[in-house]
Amino acid sequence: MSDRPNSPTSAEPEPAHSLPKEPDNTVAPPTRPPAATAGSGRVIAIDALRGFDMFWIIGGMSVVLAIPVLLGVDVPDWVEEQRHHAAWIGFTAEDLIMPLFLFIVGVAMPFSFAKRLAQRQSKARLHVKIVWRTIILFVLGMVAQGHLLDFNLETLRIYCNTLQAIACGYFFSALLILHLSLLWQIVTTALCLVTFWALMTFVPFASQPAGTLEPNLNLAMHVETWVFGRFTGGHDYTWILSGLGFIGSVMLGTFAGQLLCSAQHRFLKFLWLVLLGAACLGAGWLWSYHFPIIKHLWTSSMVLWASGWCFLLLALFYLVIDVIGFRCWAFPFVVIGANAIAVYMANSLISFHGLSDPLVGGLASHLGKYGDPVRTIAAFTVVWLILLHMYRKKTFIRI
Repeated sequence: MSDRPNSPTSAEPEPAHSLPKEPDNTVAPPTRPPAATAGSGRVIAIDALRGFDMFWIIGGMSVVLAIPVLLGVDVPDWVEEQRHHAAWIGFTAEDLIMPLFLFIVGVAMPFSFAKRLAQRQSKARLHVKIVWRTIILFVLGMVAQGHLLDFNLETLRIYCNTLQAIACGYFFSALLILHLSLLWQIVTTALCLVTFWALMTFVPFASQPAGTLEPNLNLAMHVETWVFGRFTGGHDYTWILSGLGFIGSVMLGTFAGQLLCSAQHRFLKFLWLVLLGAACLGAGWLWSYHFPIIKHLWTSSMVLWASGWCFLLLALFYLVIDVIGFRCWAFPFVVIGANAIAVYMANSLISFHGLSDPLVGGLASHLGKYGDPVRTIAAFTVVWLILLHMYRKKTFIRI
């Protein structure tokens, strides 16, 4: 993932589901009937949206932009702008990748916990699994971006990766949805966002006035360097205080998941998702006038703004796939999402380009400006075919 600066899974015959312990979208809470979906009863939109997000994480933008080059078409400037992160204040399409990942984790959690509770698993056992998955995600984050495998203290970074943000959001969100009513879940989520805003706005630090929100000069970064010292992640991103925002992003996803679990009519669920998306966008936009949208800090306004787009994307996928029933186009995304954790880690540790060079490297060297696009598309195709093979063999990496 090119986000932060860098971001699920099951061994059943169906694809994996959210991070961590990928979801199981087939079962709704014991007290409510399953979400009404065609065929097997799965909410296929969750699988497809996860794969859609992973598509961009593993280089989908390069694939998309390679096509105009091959066709001799110029890419509009506004498209080029959207493929890069906002330097500080602001938000682009590239900035949505990581928040969407956290949001999807939240969407799948009500299904996953409901299945286990329906199987009569005790909450004590669930707590053990929650802690175990949180630890695994955190360690994988250190492997992916924290240079853990270097075994070198000079390069070690403790907390600096999307998987670790997911670990934080997942752990606390799991406890909230297992032990609090929906009303108190909403209240607690709001308190997380308001608390982060209050800390960043009203608490002075290191002789700096309260409310300072500059790169490397803000309360969150001050706390980061004070706690981690030379092991801090860097890149202007913060993680400790920003954890309040990570919880908010995952919890907003759980509200979407609980809605999809409900007994309401499918089209009414779609309308609620659209309404919630519009409400989050409006609230995030208004809040940004006082507390700017800064993804590096995971500000509360950014959480709402990003979640608004996440709700709308989920609504669109749900309408087309689960309400209308037009699903064939989503299969390539489902294949990617089925092994999201595997492909994410592979993308972090290996260069996919090298996979296609034995096949098209020689040809690409004779194609001039078309060489790189051919290599890009070929590399992605090889990765997808590997994932397709795993999908058909029902090989789903799980944690």
